[in-house]
Amino acid sequence: MTDADVMHLATQGMLLGAKLAAPILLVSLVIGFVISLLQAVTQVQEMSLTFVPKVIAVAVVLLVAGNWMMSESVTFTRQLFDQLPDLLRP
Repeated sequence: MTDADVMHLATQGMLLGAKLAAPILLVSLVIGFVISLLQAVTQVQEMSLTFVPKVIAVAVVLLVAGNWMMSESVTFTRQLFDQLPDLLRP
């Protein structure tokens, strides 16, 4: 296993992590921005007003995109296990 192999695997892992986290983070960001804008306009400063919609939105995203996220993770793991004999050769 060379340094290039290690860097390639690390890069693939980080890209997969970013790809899987992106939908959740983007939805949370948009919901947070909308709620903050609503709070600024109405001057209502309630902590649960920001927390509850984000939790609900993240749950919906996980329900909608969870199958895709799991299939991406399984595909990456299968590819990693398929490459394992080649990576362990001296």
